[in-house]
Amino acid sequence: MAPLNYSRLTMIMSMTLFLLIILGSVNAQLSTSFYSTSCPKLSSTVQSTMQSAISKEARIGASILRLFFHDCFVNGCDGSILLDDTSSFTGEKNANPNRNSARGFEVIDNIKTAVENVCPGVVSCADILAIAAADSVAILGGPSWNVKLGRRDAKTASQSAANTAIPAPTSNLNTLTSMFSAVGLSTKDLVTLSGGHTIGQARCTTFRTRIYNETNIDTSFATTRQSNCPNAAGSGDNNLAPLDLQTPISFDNNYFKNLAQN
Repeated sequence: MAPLNYSRLTMIMSMTLFLLIILGSVNAQLSTSFYSTSCPKLSSTVQSTMQSAISKEARIGASILRLFFHDCFVNGCDGSILLDDTSSFTGEKNANPNRNSARGFEVIDNIKTAVENVCPGVVSCADILAIAAADSVAILGGPSWNVKLGRRDAKTASQSAANTAIPAPTSNLNTLTSMFSAVGLSTKDLVTLSGGHTIGQARCTTFRTRIYNETNIDTSFATTRQSNCPNAAGSGDNNLAPLDLQTPISFDNNYFKNLAQN
């Protein structure tokens, strides 16, 4: 498998992440100029707050991108992942794919506060999350795209839906293809969006089986990961390792090169 051409990766990533942004919003009239009159400082406000957060912790950019992805896979990009539990529903924050791993809620809160200061009661949290995810990728050196806006915030959330709709790290190719297809995404979209793993960190509990039990893995790499991820379940489960060995805080195509090299 030859390394992917970065310029083509950039083009594909831009197109596909744009597609993800409009998931679940077929009936809405989204537009890049949705807030141009009602909140002209929206873009600069989100970007500056996101830049400040990434300057403090580069990993948070990956966390925001993942937060957006997990939001979109459950009933569309409606901000439902941001909702706390209430007496009428159990939300998504403590669903299996999100518990002890979904991060960045306080960053979205900070952005929302900043946006409310310049245009109170105008911009949805769902749109803020969409813009923040795009800014995170661009700030970390990846492609940029124009985010279509105009989403309405969810008023409810479903932990059970999050448990069943979000792909697990243990999913095989057939399962992944099927789950992406269920939300209108092709196999190419699956491959492209997987490239988002070029940034961020993974917990030991999510890759322990691979580094100890699988054979299609570079042995020196497996040994390196084993040094910080004990074989025994429950020991070091939350120890972290970069998803991209070479450039863990730069949005590039090394994730794909790593795959090709096992």
